[in-house]
Amino acid sequence: MKMTKLSALAMTTALIAPAAFAEDMANELTLVSWGGSYQASQTKAYTEPYMAANPGVKIIWDESSAEAVAKLRAMNEAGNVTWDLVDAVASDSMRLCDEGLAEELDHDADLAAAPDGTPASEDFGDLLVSDCFVPQIVYSTTFGYRTDLVGAEAPTTVCDVFDLAKFPGKRALQKRPIDNMEWALYCDGVAKDDIYDVLGTDEGVARGLAKLDTIKDSVVWWSAGAETPQLLADGEVVMGSTFNGRLFSAIAEQNQPIGMLWDMQSFDLDGRIVPAGLPADRKARVMHFLKFATDTQRLADQAAYISYGPARASSAPLVGKHAELGIDMAPHMPTDPANAGNVHTYDYEWWADNRDDLDAKFQAWLVK
Repeated sequence: MKMTKLSALAMTTALIAPAAFAEDMANELTLVSWGGSYQASQTKAYTEPYMAANPGVKIIWDESSAEAVAKLRAMNEAGNVTWDLVDAVASDSMRLCDEGLAEELDHDADLAAAPDGTPASEDFGDLLVSDCFVPQIVYSTTFGYRTDLVGAEAPTTVCDVFDLAKFPGKRALQKRPIDNMEWALYCDGVAKDDIYDVLGTDEGVARGLAKLDTIKDSVVWWSAGAETPQLLADGEVVMGSTFNGRLFSAIAEQNQPIGMLWDMQSFDLDGRIVPAGLPADRKARVMHFLKFATDTQRLADQAAYISYGPARASSAPLVGKHAELGIDMAPHMPTDPANAGNVHTYDYEWWADNRDDLDAKFQAWLVK
C-alpha cells in the first residue's frame, strides 16, 4: 500500500541526521535536468520534500541535460564547474566517467539502502552500468501520433514513420543519431540482433542515413523532449518521437488527441552523476541530497507524476495511482507487457564508445 504523505515525510526526515550538516555548508544546489513534465515530477518527488525537511536550502534548476557532456567538458577546461548534480542518460554517464568528469561512487555507502536493509548495489542491480552512475528511471523513446490526422487506420509499426504514402505529413525526430539510426536500419530490413554490428561499419552508417533520406524533407528536428508533444498538439506534425512520459502527459493530463505507438520503443536509463572536483562543502551537500533522493519511496513517488519505471527493485511494488488523476500508472509504463511486445534494447556501451564519431557524421548529413 502506498505510504501517506505524512508517513513518507516522516520516513525521509528520519534519513537526515542533524549532525549531517555543518553550518558553513553551501545552502544552494544546482541540479541539471530535462525540463518539462519530467523535471516537474522530480520537483514533486525529490526537491520539494527535501526543502521541506531542510529549511533554508535553495534548489536552482538548469535544463541543460541534453548538452551535459559538452558543457561539463567546457566547465572542466575552464576550471569552473557550476553544476552540483546532473541528470544524464546511461551512455553519457559512461563517457563522463571514462573522461574523469564524473565522480566515482561507493553505491552502498553513498545511496540509500532499501527499507529491508538490502544494499543499493543489490536493489539497483544490473542498472548500475557505471561506477559514476546513479540510476533513476527506466524510460523509452517512442512515437506519438495525431489520432485525427493519420486517417482511418492508425500506425501500428515503427516503419509506418517511413511510409509517407500511407501516412503523409510532417514527422518530428530528435536531432541526434541515437534511435534514429537503429529505427532506420530496422525498417531497411536489418534484424534487431544485427543492428549494432551493421551500424559499426561505414556501409551500415551510410545505409541508415540513406533510409532517413527518404523522409528527411518531412522531418522537424527537435532537441528538447517537450517539443514533440507541442508540435503534435499544434498539428504541425502527424507523428513524432519523444520520451514516453512526455506523451503520457499530453494524453492523460492534457487530453490531447494523441495515440501511442509502442512498437520498437527504445529502452533507456536516465540517472544522475556528480561532477568531479566539487569543493568539499558543495560535495557534502549534494551527497546528502543524493542519499535522500535515492530512497525507495522517493523513486516510487516520482512514478505517481510521470509514466517512467523506478530504477530500483524495491520501488516497483510501491507504484500506484497518478497523484492527481487517480489512474493506475502501471499500464502506462514502458515495461508493461502490453506495451513491450517488440522492444529495442539500447546498447549503452556501444553508444558510449561510438557517440562522438556518429554525432559528427549525423550532423554533417543534416546540413547536406
